[in-house]
Amino acid sequence: MPFPVIDLLLTGRNIQLLREQRGLTVRQLQQLLGFATPQAIYKWQHGDTLPSIDNLVALSAILGVSIDAILITKAICSCKTL
Repeated sequence: MPFPVIDLLLTGRNIQLLREQRGLTVRQLQQLLGFATPQAIYKWQHGDTLPSIDNLVALSAILGVSIDAILITKAICSCKTL
C-alpha cells in the first residue's frame, strides 16, 4: 500500500515560489519569522531541511496558503515481497 512522504526538494522549490508570489525577499521573510539569520530559509528552499511545525504554521499565515499547499508529497510503496 503506498503512503505519502514529503519531497524535500520540491517542497523547498514551492516555498521559494510561494514567497516570490507574495513579493517577499528572503530577508523580509526572515524578519517576519523573527530569525536572526536567513540560513534556515535558504536550507528550506534548497531542500536541505523542512520548517518545524510552528514555522509551517507561521509560513502558511504569512504566505496566505494552507500547510498542505506548502508541502509537496510523493507516494512511496511500502509493499514487501514475500
